[in-house]
Amino acid sequence: MADGASIASAHEAARDATDEVDAILNGLTAPQKHIAPKYFYDERGSELFDRICELPEYYPTRTELALMREHIHDIANIVGPRARVIEFGAGSTLKVRLLLDHLIDPVAYIPVDISSDYLLKQAAALAHDHPDLQIEPVCADFMQPFKLPALDVAPARNLVFFPGSTIGNFTRRQALELLEVMAFEAHHDGLLLIGVDLRKDVARLHAAYNDDAGVTAEFNLNVLAHLNRELGADFDLRGFRHEAIYDVDLGRIEMRLVSTRPQRVTVAGKRIDFARGEYIITEYSHKYSVEEFRTLARQAGFAPTRAWCDAERLFSVHLLTVQ
Repeated sequence: MADGASIASAHEAARDATDEVDAILNGLTAPQKHIAPKYFYDERGSELFDRICELPEYYPTRTELALMREHIHDIANIVGPRARVIEFGAGSTLKVRLLLDHLIDPVAYIPVDISSDYLLKQAAALAHDHPDLQIEPVCADFMQPFKLPALDVAPARNLVFFPGSTIGNFTRRQALELLEVMAFEAHHDGLLLIGVDLRKDVARLHAAYNDDAGVTAEFNLNVLAHLNRELGADFDLRGFRHEAIYDVDLGRIEMRLVSTRPQRVTVAGKRIDFARGEYIITEYSHKYSVEEFRTLARQAGFAPTRAWCDAERLFSVHLLTVQ
């Protein structure tokens, strides 16, 4: 059993570094340059995202947390005893602490994330406060199926936890593929507890992704610092600026890094040219209606069980069962 003193490493899922470099270069040389949002989440990026979640403009975190607090007893009763909790994209432990504190005799917590340093730090902090809970961090790209660690006690069922509206970072097709991975990891009769941001007023969305303190801008630019460090790239962060716009027709925020001048950047030995005003898409944040998301979840093999929304209908929390 892993405890706060013994969590020194994470289970490492097989990853091909060459494939990852190729994916980054393919994105940066595409007609519309793009970088997968998973590269936000090195240790610094994870810390910046935690700061974003505390901003007054950023409604998702506090709204989701309020919904979970209001309905946590219903959630715990539906999940039942002896669950294994598998958190995809594990970040701040605030929400999972609330969940674990109210579940009935959970047997294990499996946090899964691509950033091993941040993952281990958060897992160790949680283990210190839950010494009887088996905690087994997994460092993996959760878009692909991964092997669950062996447990000391067999769970009655699996609960996949995916808070924070992160599902919105993916296109509808990618979101479907990710939900299928979640259904696979949860197994038959397993559950998914997921936060989903809802369609709403454009001004509210714009403020949430263009905060006055500039934390989101720093978070966005950090992806270039990540590539500089990991791939020996030479991005000049002063040559790019943050931009976030809302596409009403597609129902999504589009986060960009806009080149402020003509420039050439070298990434993994490859030269990439930028014109002034050319941009890299770093993240989509798709917004759903409740029924839109339920339809998508059904396609992935889930049966909608419950959905909770706040009074302003800013955000939703869904509990779904694998069919």
